[in-house]
Amino acid sequence: MNQDSQNYCFCTLALRKKYRLLTQHLANDLAKYAPGKMLVVYTDLPEDFRNYSNVVAFKHYQRGILHCYNDKSLVIKTALSQFNAAIYIDADTEILSPIPDNLKWQPGITAGHCENLIGHISKYTPERLPHIRQVANNLNINLETSNYIGESLFIIARDGGKEIEYLKYWEKMGRYLELRGIHAGEGNTMGLAAAKVGWTVAKDGWEQVRNAAKHLDASYTNKPTTWDAWKRRIGYHYRLNKTRIIALTEFNFYYS
Repeated sequence: MNQDSQNYCFCTLALRKKYRLLTQHLANDLAKYAPGKMLVVYTDLPEDFRNYSNVVAFKHYQRGILHCYNDKSLVIKTALSQFNAAIYIDADTEILSPIPDNLKWQPGITAGHCENLIGHISKYTPERLPHIRQVANNLNINLETSNYIGESLFIIARDGGKEIEYLKYWEKMGRYLELRGIHAGEGNTMGLAAAKVGWTVAKDGWEQVRNAAKHLDASYTNKPTTWDAWKRRIGYHYRLNKTRIIALTEFNFYYS
């Protein structure tokens, strides 16, 4: 059954000044080209969005050990608590034309880029494959039929509660891989979680959003100041130790 096209929102992460500024630009674009649609934001400084009527900003401290990529699952969970569907869009994206108002989603996940997971990993990051295979085995996921899913623009729509299970598996597997030094490539984890809950990646409705957007890819990092470098190092070790403690509650899964 298609989801109500009027009951959806956008969501993103805006951690640190650069991404807060990018998200402000994104909010302005959405106000112009998707009037009436809300942008749910997880950010370290919600005050930066107090003057944006189309933004609902939540205080968020980075959960990922090195990067915040797997934190996407957390903002999506909050967005889905209020809307039938959530369009995750990277903060470094411009909206250049109107978003169609006749969009509909299938329950589950909708994305534009989807390919065989083993083939994708083997081509780009083969050193990750043993850990990916192990986490799939731990959860009885058929790795051979799992997919990689493009992670910069995708839609999650409610599916009778299955979406909550999906986000839990994404978070759990993301934590497992981060503890093994794999801090990026959340599209792999997204695909494994989809396989676990029995989702097939849909495509209808994605192209209409993608055609209105331009991804800038601002993931490069300016050289931090000495103080910023120290803060990041302290933050890294704090999150690492916190994640290790959380993992102890399911020792057999995380340390098998």
